[in-house]
Amino acid sequence: MLIGNNFVTLHPEMCNLDKFIIDLKGLTSDDVCRTFELDDSFFGAVGGEDVKKGAATAELQIRRVAEGCFDLRFHVHGEVTVLCDRCLDEMLQPVDTEDSLVVKYGEEYSEEDDYVTIPESEGTVDVAWFIYEFIALALPIKHVHAPGKCNRAMIDMLNEHSTTRSSDGDAQESIDPRWIELLKLKESKD
Repeated sequence: MLIGNNFVTLHPEMCNLDKFIIDLKGLTSDDVCRTFELDDSFFGAVGGEDVKKGAATAELQIRRVAEGCFDLRFHVHGEVTVLCDRCLDEMLQPVDTEDSLVVKYGEEYSEEDDYVTIPESEGTVDVAWFIYEFIALALPIKHVHAPGKCNRAMIDMLNEHSTTRSSDGDAQESIDPRWIELLKLKESKD
């Protein structure tokens, strides 16, 4: 992670999320860049539900646009680990997203869409959760391995249970005899 002109590495065994707290009052320039290396310890420390592991880089550009108002632009790229919706095994999912957030001073903390108000007395914003949310929102809705890459044993079990269920349902639902005659008419016309 880049703090000032010093590069600091976040160690996998522990992640201090304090490094993601930006002191907006203490910025010495109207245009500042920070880089955060996100690893498994970051995702574990944030405690989100969707992503538990990953290796990504978050680049943050902070620009003062007016007195007490800041434009934060995030570019996050890398890979995260999610569970496959089909076989439940872990899979790598690439992520590359650009997002922005406007932060301004106010009386108390509040969030509305891409707009955050922080107490002027504090003058700090914690970007860890925002970075995590940007990653989670950039993921596709459906997480599925490429064809042939799913856990074969799980797919076989899924197919077995799907076949059993559908055959049980067919046995319980008998077709009304009146519909059988209509189906015969339909098939004869096709």
